Amino acid sequence: MEKGYVQIYTGDGKGKTTAALGLGFRAVGRGFKVTLLQFLKGMYTGEIESIDHFKDKFTLKRIGETNSFFWTLTQQEQVELSNQCQKEWKEFLSWLEKNPQDVLILDEIMAAMKNGLISQQQVCQFIDEKPEGMEIILTGRDVPPEVSEKADLITEMKKIKHYYDQGVTSRDGIER
Repeated sequence: MEKGYVQIYTGDGKGKTTAALGLGFRAVGRGFKVTLLQFLKGMYTGEIESIDHFKDKFTLKRIGETNSFFWTLTQQEQVELSNQCQKEWKEFLSWLEKNPQDVLILDEIMAAMKNGLISQQQVCQFIDEKPEGMEIILTGRDVPPEVSEKADLITEMKKIKHYYDQGVTSRDGIER
């Protein structure tokens, strides 16, 4: 890719990760190398199965794997998770240097920043130093202004109506 842009999918509506994955699969279909880097996700989800079919072109990595919401962790567990995220972020950056990608999806990176696991400065520096031809997609709610300033495209998913409000939990193959 000649020029890669920075996209952000945000908002309180459903579809941020789904949209990013759709872009990722479209890119794979055109022969691009894609990595999905998920923050703070630990459960087994359908995208793992889907990506597995495209092993040579689509890579899945996770940072801060957890099956708990951050706010439910004890202070000690939060500190441990923060240390883990910093270590895994550095390892990922080292991996990325050796394995250039055309498209990089940073899924739920906004939550990682909001909870202090990855700093805004680290994310902004990463965007500033990205290879010219790499497209980056960042997902999650509560985009810091410093990060939104770096974006070329921002899409807000807005909840109008959601069956979650009637007590329907996430379903296999639809939300996970």
